[in-house]
Parts: sequence; C-alpha cells; structure tokens
Amino acid sequence: MNTSNSSGTILKTKQHFEILDGLRGIAALAVVVFHFMEWIFTDPGQNFIGHGFLAVDFFFCLSGFVIGYAYDDRIAKMGLRNFFISRIIRLHPLVIAGSVLGLLAFLFDPFGGHLELYSSGKIILTFICSIFLIPFPAIEDRGFNLFSFNAPAWSLFWEYIANIAYAFILFKIKRNILLLLTLLSAGAICYVAYSSGNLLGGWSGPTFWDGCARISYSFLAGLLIYRSNWIIKK
Repeated sequence: MNTSNSSGTILKTKQHFEILDGLRGIAALAVVVFHFMEWIFTDPGQNFIGHGFLAVDFFFCLSGFVIGYAYDDRIAKMGLRNFFISRIIRLHPLVIAGSVLGLLAFLFDPFGGHLELYSSGKIILTFICSIFLIPFPAIEDRGFNLFSFNAPAWSLFWEYIANIAYAFILFKIKRNILLLLTLLSAGAICYVAYSSGNLLGGWSGPTFWDGCARISYSFLAGLLIYRSNWIIKK
C-alpha cells in the first residue's frame, strides 16, 4: 500500500462552497466598517452598524460548520498531528504577518502612544507572545488587548482553542451531547450579555472569558447545524 498516496487522499480538499466565501467577505467588511464608525460615533446608538461586531460571532459559527464538514469523516484517519499541521498552515501566517505589522506600527507611528513608557524587554516579550498567540494584555496604549501588536488575533486565539477542543473532544461526541453543550453555551452567552450589557468582549484582559462564551456558543452552533444537516438546498 502506498502510504503517501493514502495520506494525500485523506488530506484532499473537499468541495468548495462559494456562497460561504461571499458571506465571509460581507462579514469581514461589516467588521471593518464597524470599527471605522466607532471613531466617528462614540455613542453606539448613533452608529448605523452598531452591531457589526457580531460578524465575528458569525465567523465562529461558520468555522464550526466548515470544520465539521471538512474533518468529521476523516480526522480519525489523518490523525491529530496532520489535523493541527493543516490548521496551523491555514491560520498562523496571518498571526505572524499581523504581529510584524503591528510591531512596526507601534515603533514608528508618529501619532501613536508613548513608546518611552515601555522597556525594550517588555516590547520584545509582547511581540513574542503575539507571534505564539500567548495572551499578554500589558500595553495600556493598545487598550490592554490580548495581543497588543495584533489586536484582531484575539479571534484567532479562540479559533485555535475551538480547534483543540474539536480535535480532542467534539469530533467524538454524538449529536444529542452536542445539542446539550450548545444549549449550555447559549445560557453562558446570555449571562455574559446580561452581566456585561453587550457581547463586545473577548479581545482584552478584563473581558477574556467573554470570548470563551462567544466562541463556545457560535462554534458549537455551527457544528450542530452541519451534523443536523440543516442546509437549505437549491
């Protein structure tokens, strides 16, 4: 038996859904416009796209659906090592590129924060943590982001956590257990919304666990949609 051919078959890309790319593009545009409008309207009630941040939760849900579709029937054959390699190749170049650009912006931005307040050691440590997606909310001028030189990486961090949970637990469980977990996570996100007053958290040190609730519900919901075959067909 040819092992390399077998491995290639297992890792072969499945059918591509163009409509999901379109939805992903619309969601990405919504997030960009939302953050831009935050600078113009400090009162969220005046922002015409004040709920645009929920596009991130849509990304999490879409990820759950896509991961289930792509790996449910082959992760056992491909093994954890190949699974994690495929996910790192998919996700981590963005982490590295964003960290490098963020560091350069921090060092050379003429309108930025107070570079003199931070030692070289702290800047280097922050950059290393950003490269390896280790939360380190230590720079006030960056709003105590989990990753001060790459603020959007907070969502990729939770994406990695969801992927790890999928590889070790979620791909094995039956649909009724998945449904129960989704309902429990729905309760958790309702609690976060009530206690925090919004669902904007997850990106900073003080709101760290809000992100856990957001990824838990959205990712599980996407995975449940796939396994329940709740798909609108043409």
